Amino acid sequence: MTDSDACTAPPPPRTPSGLRRLLPDLAPWRASRDFRRLWVAGTVSTFGSFLTFVALPVQVKELTGSAAAVGAIGAVELVPLVVFGLYGGALADAWDKRGLILWTEAGQGVLSAVLLVNAVLPGPAVWPLYLVAALSSALVSVQRPALDSLWPRIVAHEHLPAAASLNALRWTVGGVAGPALAGLVVAYAGLGWAYAADLLTFVVSLALVVRIAASPAAREAAKPSLRAIAEGARYAWSRKELLGTYAVDLAAMFLAMPLAVLPFLADELDARWSLGLMYASVPAGALVVSLTGGWTARVHRHGRMVVLSAALWGGAITAAGLVGNVWLVLLCLALAGGFDMVSGVFRGIMWNQTIPDELRGRLAGIELLSYSVGPTVGQVRSGGFAAWLGVRTSVWSGGALCVGAVGVLALCLPGLMRYDARTDEHAARVRARRSAAAPAVEG
Repeated sequence: MTDSDACTAPPPPRTPSGLRRLLPDLAPWRASRDFRRLWVAGTVSTFGSFLTFVALPVQVKELTGSAAAVGAIGAVELVPLVVFGLYGGALADAWDKRGLILWTEAGQGVLSAVLLVNAVLPGPAVWPLYLVAALSSALVSVQRPALDSLWPRIVAHEHLPAAASLNALRWTVGGVAGPALAGLVVAYAGLGWAYAADLLTFVVSLALVVRIAASPAAREAAKPSLRAIAEGARYAWSRKELLGTYAVDLAAMFLAMPLAVLPFLADELDARWSLGLMYASVPAGALVVSLTGGWTARVHRHGRMVVLSAALWGGAITAAGLVGNVWLVLLCLALAGGFDMVSGVFRGIMWNQTIPDELRGRLAGIELLSYSVGPTVGQVRSGGFAAWLGVRTSVWSGGALCVGAVGVLALCLPGLMRYDARTDEHAARVRARRSAAAPAVEG
């Protein structure tokens, strides 16, 4: 190119500043190779898990024809979730986090193989479905504290809000594509194909996770024991703003999670074809929030956003139960998913920016209970209400109860409403410790 060409050539296109401020911040992706590998592995694994997430209740429905039986999946998942969530948090603080993630991911692959074998039998049994659901709950409960406490080690402190948005995007990509594809696969190819695809995703995920660096226990970490678990619980109890995030999410998921009754709602609306779209609508709404999550880094009153978005989640679920048009139902579920993702992003930012490294695993175990026990027990609630009062009443009443419960919690938890990341003493302490230690973030 000549000098005259350079003078006359039009300037390269620039992203509008307003749009650029909305797009996800890719700083964690560029700065950390381990973050990239773990992000891709999680996306692949999440996609496969959502295939099974849809296929399992559909198979229980086909074999039993009972809404209560579908809701009982949540009941068998509950005890392993509570027990192994708390102990898994202690393990995450005391053991190598990468090793825990690898072994639990391999176990999940084995369980997918069991579901595949059962599905292709001439007469599939119901009991293996409940057994796999319980064992899978135990493995997830051990893995999630290790995974959640690993992110702050491989991402710089100032990049944690961006990492929270990117991790939300990872979940929603799989959450949209997995259920949408599962609905088609189950309807036209059969349950076995859904389970087979899930098994394949675990193989790919393991190949990626094995390449990340080891992440041994912190020097100050306690050995896994009841005393260590109690220490984490005491710390959580001392942080009323953290307790507020747990309580709000627990109430929202327990009262307003409608997923167990979606197969029956699709039947009632005479739209069985929409089941996959119903399961995909919630993560689709979350995906929109994730793709425009750049704004989250400029919000500092995280507690207020958690409360507001949880109340809006309940309102959208209420509307989904009241409207009679399937397309409006899908829209309401998508709105609910968006509001839930906003709540999840700000909960994650609060947790990651304020909890000391030596306690992250145990606090992640408690967090796991807050965002997993609610949906799990919520399946039992929604299935029981559907059998007692009807499917649509189960949906809208749960949403209305959620709005009321979140309002009461907001009045009872002033510390959560006052929280500001710029002035919070715990956030300042963690920020100072990381600056003093100058951790090496892999480039």
